[in-house]
Amino acid sequence: MNIEFEAYKGKLNDLRPALDGLSESLNLDGLRNELERLHAMQEAPGFWDDPEKSQKIVMKAKTAENKIERYEKMVATWDDLMTICEMALEEEDDSMLDELKEGFEKLSEGMESCRLETLLTGNYDSNNALMSFHAGAGGTEAQDWCQMLYRMYTRWAERHGFTYKILDYLEGDEAGLKSADILIEGENAYGFLKGENGVHRLVRVSPFDSNARRQTSFSAIEVIPEIQDESQDVEIKPEDYEMQVFRSSGAGGQHINKTSSAVRLIHKATGITVACQTERSQFQNKENCLRMLRSKLVEIKEREHLDKISDIKGVQQKIEWGSQIRNYVFMPYTLVKDTRTGCETSNVNAVMDGALDPFIESYLNCLATGNWVQK
Repeated sequence: MNIEFEAYKGKLNDLRPALDGLSESLNLDGLRNELERLHAMQEAPGFWDDPEKSQKIVMKAKTAENKIERYEKMVATWDDLMTICEMALEEEDDSMLDELKEGFEKLSEGMESCRLETLLTGNYDSNNALMSFHAGAGGTEAQDWCQMLYRMYTRWAERHGFTYKILDYLEGDEAGLKSADILIEGENAYGFLKGENGVHRLVRVSPFDSNARRQTSFSAIEVIPEIQDESQDVEIKPEDYEMQVFRSSGAGGQHINKTSSAVRLIHKATGITVACQTERSQFQNKENCLRMLRSKLVEIKEREHLDKISDIKGVQQKIEWGSQIRNYVFMPYTLVKDTRTGCETSNVNAVMDGALDPFIESYLNCLATGNWVQK
């Protein structure tokens, strides 16, 4: 048993430089200074006079506190595990080996998760994510695939402590869904999900084909950051869009589908269309639509390096079948493979149940290093 404790002691020593490096990557000194500044603001007279502003400051402080506390817990865990190794070697006691193994595994996983978060340096990576689902051509088969993707991403969100809110949901003709919009809320939601933007391809024996033939289906996922009203100088005037109202249907509850409370906004200059039908009032649905439209316009402006929103012309994003970012093969073998990073797994069922972390991590690593798979 001494050999195993010596081995883990060596692993812990090898892990320490990476742990120390995380302190710099997280800019802990800067975080502590920022936290001190935020606490001073909270103690200033009249801090709560503006509840909306004060709440945001409180949330910023809480985020900084969580990052500092998380890192300090990892350092404390490293110290505890090293103490276990030294005590076990000194006393020749192997009773804590299982605790050591479990603790080392959790520490390694926590450090890797923390390292990935340091890669999220984009302007909007920390924001909530607006995710849209669009079924491709192919009728019921494609709409069923779209619903499978919807479930996959909502399961991933639940696994990671994110919450999601349905904004729009259009059911399929016989099964599945034609399109849906959801808001995934939580720190770094957009940063983690931004690489999921694109076309997803399914190959399987269709359960809707009486001849049990293998079919290929496509669905498109769009991911944009939620942009807060005051965070960008974006003005959307009533004359900039056409507003349509209609009766709600599908997910969201039957209590709202008796009146025309659902709202669709069409941006005249670009053709971008957004819809929301899940709130009780037409006003709330319109506010959600304006937030979605603003987010889409800002994201396009940033992506295309435009000087102002009015420079955006035409419909910006078209679904181009055949340019998929990921393939999901159920037959004649099982394989999920990302065409950009080369990340793959044969455990299709786990992926469809929300096990997307390897694909997200490989995308972020490739984004940081520029080492993409050549198509």
